[in-house]
Amino acid sequence: MKKDIEIPIVEGVYIAVIKEWDEEFLAQHWNSYIINDRDTAIEMVLVVTKGYDGDRKTSLLRHGIGTMEAKSSAKIEMLQEELLGMNNEFVVTFFAESKMYDKKYVFRKHTINENAFQNLPVMDQLGVLVK
Repeated sequence: MKKDIEIPIVEGVYIAVIKEWDEEFLAQHWNSYIINDRDTAIEMVLVVTKGYDGDRKTSLLRHGIGTMEAKSSAKIEMLQEELLGMNNEFVVTFFAESKMYDKKYVFRKHTINENAFQNLPVMDQLGVLVK
């Protein structure tokens, strides 16, 4: 029975963290984004986030993104500086091609920093990327 269940592999969908200037607070903030680098739209996108490190953990947050067009990105949430010293987990679920996809992305503690910047797909910016 289990061998008959097809679990599709997620490709072309990433999580990125970017350090950006916030006009409202007049400060630099770390923001997380979901990137759809696929040639097709993805639908009913749901992102569940949490931070953890040993006994310390954050609240579980759920973000309904909705539909993302091909080659697009959407902001998920701001990450406070204290969270960069924790593991940050993003679980992404979406529908495409009449199938449900699900993948867990983890930024290990202290891996979100300017030394880890790289060019991001779709977005014309530098940031930390997890595939």
